[in-house]
Amino acid sequence: MIDQQIDIATKDGKTTTFITHPERGGPFPVIIFYMDAPAIREELRDMARRLGTSGYYVMLPNLYYRSGVMELGPIPPDPEAPERKRMFSYMNSINIPMVMEDTKALLAFAETQEAANTKIVGTVGYCMSGRYAVNAATQFPDRVKAAASIYGTHLATDQADSPHLAASKTKAELYFACAETDIYAPQEIIDKLKQAMQGTKNEVEIFPDTHHGFAFPKRPVYHRDAAERHWERLLALYHRNLAQ
Repeated sequence: MIDQQIDIATKDGKTTTFITHPERGGPFPVIIFYMDAPAIREELRDMARRLGTSGYYVMLPNLYYRSGVMELGPIPPDPEAPERKRMFSYMNSINIPMVMEDTKALLAFAETQEAANTKIVGTVGYCMSGRYAVNAATQFPDRVKAAASIYGTHLATDQADSPHLAASKTKAELYFACAETDIYAPQEIIDKLKQAMQGTKNEVEIFPDTHHGFAFPKRPVYHRDAAERHWERLLALYHRNLAQ
């Protein structure tokens, strides 16, 4: 595997992006891996590497670059902890239009790389970024063939770019993995999402006995069986849709 971390120019500055892909056999379909709220850390780089070993050019961008931060360090569970409040302020400092501009810059960079095939793109977003992964499918419908939201938030809003409205805006296959217990995506939101996806090839799956964050090995809520199932679903989604 080849790993590199480089600064990619965007409309608003430069996003430091971790890139990993196999050494041989390219060019590879591109996967954009959107970070969750606690930001870039080795845990996410390892997950990007796991995707890359399956034959993809994986890009993990720092979405907080506009605030001049990248790695936040440990986030205490106490909602009143200053570190947690700071994390939420960073999370609320970005939005879908900003991240779609970043995505445009990431794809423009990938187009210059021999190892990347930017005609075939997949996306995945965890937590705050599930909506970004899905919106990439609607904003870049000629490129993004598959998008996955893993315990995503803001899945059904009253905005035109709400993820639950995405099915009619893209031909990409959409996959939503949801935790059974999730204060950030309660059951009524999941029900609304399921209803919107009825009659399409897209899937909304609830993972039993799980909590928000279940796929992250370093979290107290890590659920090994569910995490491995999410990998199986994710890789199958890409295998179906990103074949060259």
